[in-house]
Amino acid sequence: MPELKTTFAHPDVPRQSSWLSEPCVDGIEGFSTDGERPALAKFHAPEIVFGPHSLGELGHCARRVGGRRPFLVTDPGLAEAGWVREAVRHLIDAGLRPVVWQDLTPNPKEREVQAAYAEYVNTGSDVIVAVGGGSCIDAAKGVAILSGNGGRILAYEGVDQVVNPIPPLVMAPSTSGTGADVSQFCVVTDTANLTKVTIISRTLVPEISIVDPRLLTTMPDWLNAATGLDALTHAMEAFVSLAHNTLTDHHALHAVHLVTKNLLGTLLDPTGEGPRIAMAQGSLEAGMAFTNAILGVTHAMSHQVGGLLDAPHGVINGILLPHVIRFNAAADPSRYVPLAAAAGIATEHAPADEIADLLAGRVRELADSVGVPRSLAALGVGEHNVTHLAETTLKDACLATNPRAATRTEIEALLRSAM
Repeated sequence: MPELKTTFAHPDVPRQSSWLSEPCVDGIEGFSTDGERPALAKFHAPEIVFGPHSLGELGHCARRVGGRRPFLVTDPGLAEAGWVREAVRHLIDAGLRPVVWQDLTPNPKEREVQAAYAEYVNTGSDVIVAVGGGSCIDAAKGVAILSGNGGRILAYEGVDQVVNPIPPLVMAPSTSGTGADVSQFCVVTDTANLTKVTIISRTLVPEISIVDPRLLTTMPDWLNAATGLDALTHAMEAFVSLAHNTLTDHHALHAVHLVTKNLLGTLLDPTGEGPRIAMAQGSLEAGMAFTNAILGVTHAMSHQVGGLLDAPHGVINGILLPHVIRFNAAADPSRYVPLAAAAGIATEHAPADEIADLLAGRVRELADSVGVPRSLAALGVGEHNVTHLAETTLKDACLATNPRAATRTEIEALLRSAM
């Protein structure tokens, strides 16, 4: 078996302490040096197996958490790329009898989750495994929710509505951006109301995440770009979130550095190992940051646009994020200074508001370089959609941790600015 990497270090990544304006004591940023007790920080993450060929651990991991008949959630694209065949082989080699479910579309719909759950019950499956992008992982989490709690998946919208234990989850992401493999989030499309339902619960953090950068090499370019910008948005929104702490800050800043430096390289050289490993790590760290710090108004709006249009989530984030940076910075730009430094922007001798504006421009430049449209209108959003999108944004759980309170009128203005 190939040797697995046991460290998250990457040769191109500088030590993070140089990016922060706050003091660093024993490697922990922001802790007081004057004897004052630091704020309590909580951090929840799965066991992580990281590195090329780590998918080979899938069978052992599923068996270790109690699997005998694992339910493997994936999609036709992963099957065509050969990853499902490899995953099934690893599960069988570990003495397991997997059931494969791949009747999924991007942005999983509530009916698809309900159908997958019915198959899970009918086949007597136990541990739930996902090999795929965020859609596969969200669908797998949806099956787990229903297995432990019953009912309809849309009924679990909001925070801490999943009250009963769920089956163990083992996830192997095939994209470098969603962070679903380490997060407490599950996002499902409500097709009747043309929106996305966000489910947040600590029970949804998987037991094990297997991050094999090889799986990233078969993404189409548009998905590579979209998920990379999603990771960047996760990291930036986590860093400025009202719920951030010193532990999430570390991963958020590191992720920003990795994504801004390596995303374009993965498009120019899709099989290059260095950029792929860096993006896999960037996605992972951004996921660990946002699952603990939560997100902000970019995601709150993006969920609504994605539900309306069934459009790629990361593409929508790439369009919205520069506008949200400027909106938040108008109230307090200070948190965007270390983010700008992590993105490679010189921050010495410049006021914070100018640095935040430069950061917004840098995000837009990166989105341009990977081919993301410049406006929501290019995706099909029109003036007639604005009121509905603003109303549903106000109900999204991600809005609660945005650093600047946003009214309906301000959300409408943000949406129009991005059109």
